[in-house]
Amino acid sequence: MPVSKAEYEMLAEFRYALREFMAFSESEARSVGLTPRQHQALLAIRGFEGREAVTVGELAEHLRIQPNSAVGLVDRLAAEGLVSRSSGAGDRRRVFVSVAPRGLSLLERLSSAHRSELRRIGPRLRELLNSLER
Repeated sequence: MPVSKAEYEMLAEFRYALREFMAFSESEARSVGLTPRQHQALLAIRGFEGREAVTVGELAEHLRIQPNSAVGLVDRLAAEGLVSRSSGAGDRRRVFVSVAPRGLSLLERLSSAHRSELRRIGPRLRELLNSLER
């Protein structure tokens, strides 16, 4: 089935809205002294389902980066006191990363701002998604 002009317009507008949100997110991260990737990492760790800590491999998977890049990211976060590492109970070679209190404080500020922004743009995003389902 061909894509209609209205669908092209909706898709373009939806992508623009997502890009606006990402620009907001990147700016907010920088305003508290984090890179966007550092913010993404803290959120991925804290938001990991069912646990408070993740392995470097899990973090790499969630950020869609190579494990060696995740190691470097964790090293930088740890050097800034934003995350902490601990060895696995059953396998001491397995390292878990959790958000440290300083990282949690920054993440709380960022998440609050993001929640507010999503509440602001949510109705328009829902409208665009609903138009796609029609």
